[in-house]
Amino acid sequence: MIRRLLYVANAAYYFISHRLPLAEAAQRNGWEVHVAVPTSERSIELKRRGLRVHPIPLSRWGANPLIELRSVLALYHLYHKLQPSLVHHVAVKPVLYGGIAARAVGVPGVVHAVPGLGQMFASDGVRSVVLRRVVLFLYRVALRHPNQRVIFQNAEDRSRLVEGGYVCSSHTRLIRGAGVDVARFAPRALPTGSPVVILASRLLWHKGVEDLVRAASILEANGVEAKVVLVGRPEPGNPASIPAATLDEWTRTGRVEWWGFRTDMPSVFAHAHIVCLPSFYGEGIPKVLIEGAACGRALVASDIAGCREIVRDGENGILVSPRRPRELARALASLLEDGALLARFGAAGRRIAVEEFALDRVIRETLEVYAELSASRPAPVSETAKVST
Repeated sequence: MIRRLLYVANAAYYFISHRLPLAEAAQRNGWEVHVAVPTSERSIELKRRGLRVHPIPLSRWGANPLIELRSVLALYHLYHKLQPSLVHHVAVKPVLYGGIAARAVGVPGVVHAVPGLGQMFASDGVRSVVLRRVVLFLYRVALRHPNQRVIFQNAEDRSRLVEGGYVCSSHTRLIRGAGVDVARFAPRALPTGSPVVILASRLLWHKGVEDLVRAASILEANGVEAKVVLVGRPEPGNPASIPAATLDEWTRTGRVEWWGFRTDMPSVFAHAHIVCLPSFYGEGIPKVLIEGAACGRALVASDIAGCREIVRDGENGILVSPRRPRELARALASLLEDGALLARFGAAGRRIAVEEFALDRVIRETLEVYAELSASRPAPVSETAKVST
């Protein structure tokens, strides 16, 4: 009998960076692993890893009701055809739409991974308020499967949805982040020369990028030597994306350097003295902060849910009020001018990353959730069930 596991994500690149090691571990653990993602050039990489890939129409930011309904129906038909024993939804839209489809089909077990509440919870604009109400309503509908577990990355997000009545507390689990490969992301000596502050992220306004640019100007005006570097790229189609023209202008004026999208992140962090994320986004736990800590770098981040999970104020970094460039500049200056503090924070961050956020731990805890759901309602698939890929 086959144990068939289906992951549903809204982007192949995100699945590769955040969930591919888990999928490969599940495969080694005896699961037949399938992945449903929108078609992209990165989908081929999943096939090369031996995973069965199913293209689905699922936009990341669209809100057209007819197009979104098409996504729900596509998931319904895929679940009906594939008959998975377990479905693991990754990110908000897969959780909402996949949760509805899984209930309708009667999928035996469902895992919902909520990676933070997202940008619509970071703004009080009219559009965000309307979308927030819609999303919370859909959470109430989607998170009602009788054999489900909802994985939260931080306790504050879990409390918000449990106390709001969107999910039963007994159906939730706290698994903090996607994990970090502590062998690959390893400490290196702090570089010599001008100190470097790195923000590595999707280049969205809500990630606090502009606040760091303003803080860079304040540091320069106060005579604090620092090179501020942005790593990442805009997201076309995302209304919160920073235009490339704006990034080029910041670079031209010398306020920051923009290194673009990079895949060699351990090498990037080797150039850094501080890893900074002044986000006011609805974070789960920012992967970049976990990776920066694993590399032995001091952290500076906003005092918000998710960031507080990895940044321990005064122990491995400094927490600052979101959207306060002057406060951010003061925090950066206090570290840039104290090499001993940088080293102490870096060593503490490495210890925290290894003890609490290592990839092996996240994989083990997630596989335990799979086993728990399978034991609650085992439903292996017949060997004769043929699935085209």
